[in-house]
Amino acid sequence: MADVEIMGMIGVNRERDSSRGVTVSLFGGGINPADEIPAGIDPEYIAEFSLAHEASGFDKVLIGYSSATAEGFGVASYAASRTSKLGYLIAHRPGFVAPTLLARQAATLDQLTGGRIALHIISGGSDIEQRRDGDWADHDARYRRSDEFMEILRRVWTENVPFDYDGEFYRFEQNLSEVRTFQKPHVPLYFGGASDVAKEVGAKRADVYALWGEPLESIKEQVADIRERAAKYNRTIRFSVSVRPILGDTEGEAWERAKGILERVKSSVGDTIGPAKPARLQSEGARRLLDFAAMGDVHDQRLWMPIAAATGAAGSTTALVGTAEQVAESLLAYHDAGASAFIIRGFDPLQDTIDWGKELIPMVREGVAARST
Repeated sequence: MADVEIMGMIGVNRERDSSRGVTVSLFGGGINPADEIPAGIDPEYIAEFSLAHEASGFDKVLIGYSSATAEGFGVASYAASRTSKLGYLIAHRPGFVAPTLLARQAATLDQLTGGRIALHIISGGSDIEQRRDGDWADHDARYRRSDEFMEILRRVWTENVPFDYDGEFYRFEQNLSEVRTFQKPHVPLYFGGASDVAKEVGAKRADVYALWGEPLESIKEQVADIRERAAKYNRTIRFSVSVRPILGDTEGEAWERAKGILERVKSSVGDTIGPAKPARLQSEGARRLLDFAAMGDVHDQRLWMPIAAATGAAGSTTALVGTAEQVAESLLAYHDAGASAFIIRGFDPLQDTIDWGKELIPMVREGVAARST
């Protein structure tokens, strides 16, 4: 495993990413204006976007999940067929596909791609969003279900004799898969959540715990908390931090660009959501980001919160603003705090992906390498 893992995020429609990238890519498709026309899938854009990440030195790209957007395994399959090295972190919500089947789906695709697949298990932070797909489980039940789901995935991938399972959410007899993952011991499992139940489940089951971009001291506290919980299960765990870089040739130019993006966000969102109307009502992570935004616009010199405030903290909505060198320094500070992976995505999605490969990503990798010598 590399000392740092850098991940982006791909979309499936150029027009949608370009015209509403400031909002749609924030929400993963989960929140749309009432008059939004459903977007199609553009295969050539998926290929171009994936190849841009590959050329810029990304390790993986996240493929998001919502009740309205394109199905992730299909997108990953196509994108992998057009690339040679790039990995795919497929977001998946338990509750709609049996874990035994999902385990075989993931193992199959991992074999066909030569080990380029990872899963990001999303429990769900919005009752409204879950119900669009017919799920009425409450917040804590969703996390208990994720616990069982991840346990079963690992067992299907690794056990060599048929086994039974009788849990709160899943029950089956004599399961044994003939397809195993290309990666050993199995496909990596990413997981996130800021509530107490989420941290306990992630500490017990995840390979990588995903955190949103919070102030450094908060990240350090969460890393220490989750590591302590994982130690109870005799486990070690890695961490990722998700932020949205906004770069300029000068610091002043970066801040001017950030202000312009904020105005676009406010214009697009309008009065539908905001600080008094969180986008995901059951999300503890969203509540935390809104609390930090209320404390101030800027933390740690360049962690910028107004977009989180304007969008009701709908997903990864905190930004790092500055030159490539300054943002790289901020990412390295998160690395020093315990994060060995980053999910970075732009407000000008394709062009940002290309630009970050020129300076930002090499600087981060060089900084991490220097720390390991």
